[in-house]
Amino acid sequence: MPGTVVDAPGAGALSGHQRTVDWVEHPDHPAVELIDQTALPDVERLLRLETVEAVVDAIQRLAVRGAPAIGVAGGLGVALAVRTVPDPADLDAAILALRNARPTAVNLARAVDRVAGVVAAGADAALAEALAIRDEEIASSDSMAAYGIDLIGALCGPAPRLLTHCNTGGLATVTGGTALGVVFALHRAGRLGGVVASETRPLLQGARLTTWELARAGVPFRLAVDGAGPYLIARGEIDAVIIGADRICANGDVVNKIGSYAHALGAARAGVPFVVVAPESTVDPATATGADVEIEDRSDAEVVGFGAVRSAPAGVVTANPAFDVTPADLVTAVVTDRRVVRFAAGETWDDVPLGPLRSLL
Repeated sequence: MPGTVVDAPGAGALSGHQRTVDWVEHPDHPAVELIDQTALPDVERLLRLETVEAVVDAIQRLAVRGAPAIGVAGGLGVALAVRTVPDPADLDAAILALRNARPTAVNLARAVDRVAGVVAAGADAALAEALAIRDEEIASSDSMAAYGIDLIGALCGPAPRLLTHCNTGGLATVTGGTALGVVFALHRAGRLGGVVASETRPLLQGARLTTWELARAGVPFRLAVDGAGPYLIARGEIDAVIIGADRICANGDVVNKIGSYAHALGAARAGVPFVVVAPESTVDPATATGADVEIEDRSDAEVVGFGAVRSAPAGVVTANPAFDVTPADLVTAVVTDRRVVRFAAGETWDDVPLGPLRSLL
């Protein structure tokens, strides 16, 4: 159930603060509307999701992805369920299906639980809570960028050359971004020395999505295969690695797209900062360490080829973890929308209380 194709956003789709995940209100057919990330970069289209099954499908097949974005999609999905699923038992099942659509990013379960907690108050209350989550993520992107450019400037000087992994821009958040939001802010301020995007195997989120966003923002960049990152760091071409996160544990361990750990090891060996940018909604104090996180393993099909093109012999069995865990001692700092915690320097969440949201506007 892939949803209905609405239209093509066009080349300027992510300019300014256009929302990449949103609610559309029609009396007969309310829906969750989002940019279909599986079609990028070749086709730019919006999907209108009018059923819970379509929202679950979009999350599972990565039409929407990125921890904050799937949290927003899940919350809006609960609001949609309240409008479209009249039987209480079926509603409970629909909410559980949304919560379990993907297991690793904490934002999804947290947003679904939050909206589900007000369902008894009615459809309007559920929608208001889901839209509040959306708006909080929008505000957090701007604040993360403000905290992030200050930290990167302090660590790297006036024109840092950055390496980023996977996609952490507006597609992954709603607007702005996490790590890529910091990159955009540095570029707008004339303070970016360069950026390398790693391709992010096996689904090429860096090659397909990050480059798409960087090009539309007018940011000069280079694309590198995943395995080149540590060597580019080693030969002095990178001043800092900056990534997002799908879950950050109580001890500071960071769960992010597979390949992040290799970049962290390369950064540690070369003595360059490894910075994680993620909203407070991605921090999970209930999970002690990365060892306690369920890492999603995905299908062989993602590894043995791409699209309709096979690159491995038929019948090959793969190892395809979608995420890895970077230990806290390799993380120079975590930047959220409300604080900067320097785990490599021995700080903990308790050492750095929540501060205010900040703005670059």
